[in-house]
Amino acid sequence: MRADRLVALLMLLQTKGQVTAGQVAEELEISERTARRDLEALGMAGVPIYSQPGRNGGWRLLGGAKTDLSGLNAAEARALFLVAGPASQATPEVKAALRKLVRALPETFRESAEAASQAIVVDPTAWGDRRPERPPPPLLDYLQQAVIDGEQVELGYVARDRAETTRVVHPLGLAAKGHTWYLIADTAAGQRTFRIDRVTTAVRTGEPVVRPEGFDLNAAWQEVTENVEGQAHLWARGTVDPEMMQVLRWQFGPRLRIGPAQADGRIAVEVGGWHPHQLAGTVAGLGAAVEITDPPEVRTELARIGAELLEQYT
Repeated sequence: MRADRLVALLMLLQTKGQVTAGQVAEELEISERTARRDLEALGMAGVPIYSQPGRNGGWRLLGGAKTDLSGLNAAEARALFLVAGPASQATPEVKAALRKLVRALPETFRESAEAASQAIVVDPTAWGDRRPERPPPPLLDYLQQAVIDGEQVELGYVARDRAETTRVVHPLGLAAKGHTWYLIADTAAGQRTFRIDRVTTAVRTGEPVVRPEGFDLNAAWQEVTENVEGQAHLWARGTVDPEMMQVLRWQFGPRLRIGPAQADGRIAVEVGGWHPHQLAGTVAGLGAAVEITDPPEVRTELARIGAELLEQYT
């Protein structure tokens, strides 16, 4: 069930008090079968709605026609904001609806729901090396709950060099980069990022998280990605048409180094990546505006891509 339909359906139930599958279908511009499936899925997910059979029947939220969603319990409120909050590709309209729903929640649940809405940042673009799709790591849900509840965790971790460590961390948020999940946390050595599929154990300590003043998950994750992407393993040198420089900035961000202007007006540049195929694939879309002079393996990949395109489109 899509996040925008989830929120729209809850708002519809709150506004009308009782709805039929036909009314939902007409209002949300979906089929009646899809509407019925969505209503059933909402109930199976734990949201307190029930169906009343008969001629004048329909679907209702527990609490009556004028409910303010106080029928939601704490776990359901958190689930709603994780499903349809910033972790989804929610539209501004959906996020506005969520803000209204937060105000409608009972005071005792509001803090937890707001914590859930700020617990995850989703970066849909994969790393440049195109890491393969993998299932969610086993401890993802546990760490997600620790972030929402604001509780410290004793973390067992295996680093890239296979070194095993155990430390107590203050979980601050989760980030999904493509299909890879990360935990951003404060440690005794400062803020760190842990790949969750390398977490071997996680035990909540019962101690509250101490959040750095002014901490912003989106800004923290942006800093992480800029640091990682700036550590390219392969650099290609060449020149670019000045009119294409801004596009090159968008494409490569911190993996772009700009040199002096050449006698012909073009600008010397270096662009970073992880392997020749990835670098060539990015540059090829810019055509003759970018000329790579070395290394040879990137030029070879560009020639191969060009030959394939020429054969396909001529």
